[in-house]
Amino acid sequence: MGDPTDAPGGGPPQPGEDRAGGEGKKAKSEQRSLWKQLPILIAVAVVLALLIKTFLLQAFSIPSGSMQNTLQLGDRVLVDKLTPWFGSEPERGEVVVFHDPSNWLAGQPTSEPNVFQVVLSKIGLAPSADEKDLIKRVIAIGGDTVECRKGGPVKVNGKSLNEPYIYPGNTPCDDRPFGPLRVPEGTIWVLGDHRQDSADSRWHMDDPKTHGFVPVDDVVGRAIAVAWPVTRWATLPIPKTFEQPGIGNQAIAADPTGARAAAAASASMETG
Repeated sequence: MGDPTDAPGGGPPQPGEDRAGGEGKKAKSEQRSLWKQLPILIAVAVVLALLIKTFLLQAFSIPSGSMQNTLQLGDRVLVDKLTPWFGSEPERGEVVVFHDPSNWLAGQPTSEPNVFQVVLSKIGLAPSADEKDLIKRVIAIGGDTVECRKGGPVKVNGKSLNEPYIYPGNTPCDDRPFGPLRVPEGTIWVLGDHRQDSADSRWHMDDPKTHGFVPVDDVVGRAIAVAWPVTRWATLPIPKTFEQPGIGNQAIAADPTGARAAAAASASMETG
């Protein structure tokens, strides 16, 4: 009999052949395993994105020029949704996103989202087209007295605000003076930075439901940063003017006569 190693294709495999074959099978097995794990990885990513959207951060698109020049049309801002879960309430000077409190957006044009936008909105990477939200700056909070006379500055608890964030060429309130008004507890008074292009609290004082005040319960969260476009990356800090001494509610206690006048004006507005 001939040696089996002499036969074509016969004989034991060479050492390199066995190793290469094993590595090929291992690579194929890992590839199949990856494809099996991919749906799980995608599902985990979607769940994490949903949790982040619900409890931590959400991206919102700026639909108008009412907050220029702080925010531009088309900017994407990141909104902190976590701190409200721990009882944190809006503070003076913050830029906040809130649900439409009383049909403030009536008559505003709306666009139909495409499928891509719908998918992204579900996982928090794009704003929901179904949510009617607004973005403004908090000027006064519950218990504050706020006013603005034609030709003058906005005043909170008797303290004049220095507002460098107001759109160039705008006045603080010449197109719609207001107050003095006492902000009810559990609500906020909001204004747009582009004062002459913002349908903010001033323009809803006659609303029978809100009188221009936004319920804190309607606040989604604070806008903390501009995330897109990358050329506009920036944080949104509280302006220094809201940190001046005496702007807190203690100013009302120090001036009970002014407080009574403000309360009377607020009561008159609420029953009117």
